[in-house]
Amino acid sequence: MGRIGVVTFPGTLDDRDAARAVRLAGAEAVALWHADSDLKGVDAVVLPGGFSYGDYLRAGAISSHAPIVREIVDAAAKGLPVLGICNGFQVLTEAHLLPGSMIKNDHLRFICREQVLVVENADTPWTREYAAGERITVPLKNQDGQYVADEHTLDELEGEGRVVFRYDGWNPNGSRRNIAGVCNAAGNVVGLMPHPEHAVEPGFGPDGAKGPRTGTDGLRVFTSVLTSLVGAA
Repeated sequence: MGRIGVVTFPGTLDDRDAARAVRLAGAEAVALWHADSDLKGVDAVVLPGGFSYGDYLRAGAISSHAPIVREIVDAAAKGLPVLGICNGFQVLTEAHLLPGSMIKNDHLRFICREQVLVVENADTPWTREYAAGERITVPLKNQDGQYVADEHTLDELEGEGRVVFRYDGWNPNGSRRNIAGVCNAAGNVVGLMPHPEHAVEPGFGPDGAKGPRTGTDGLRVFTSVLTSLVGAA
């Protein structure tokens, strides 16, 4: 059983949900506090959603300087699998672990909905149990969810297969090229705006193929990393 760290910043909202998803996947959830300087020997890290530090300056900007993030940056360079969800994605861009930036939704409103995604890259530690081109449904809730980058960076991401998730159909926030999630060049760091941790348990996730509230499409994000850890052992 792997040990997956779940980081809490002041203002984090979804750390308990992420920890629950980790446990449902079969791993041990290890609580990591933003002021920690020790990753406690975890095998992977999740930076969950919320409004860390009230989104002051820019969403994720203050959190990117936290002691625990400095440890994560160093460990990611050595191959540690890292997942940033929503605010966690924002933190990863601010820490320069992922390219691009997140700005206000193009309609300037908070949005909460069930969102269909296309899995573009099924070869990261966080997506290995999906098929490339597979469509999944997970909740989305954000205010600063518009992914932006210059055209050169966008072309590079596309050319290197580093777009991991893409919005299918309607683009909910104006993200360039319908991008919902990306990875670093090594593939071990993934960030996405929608919330896979809210689609992991029958009866509580989005509507699934078998009826209302049956969707568990997000669970494989967390079981994927466990499969990757076993393969790397």
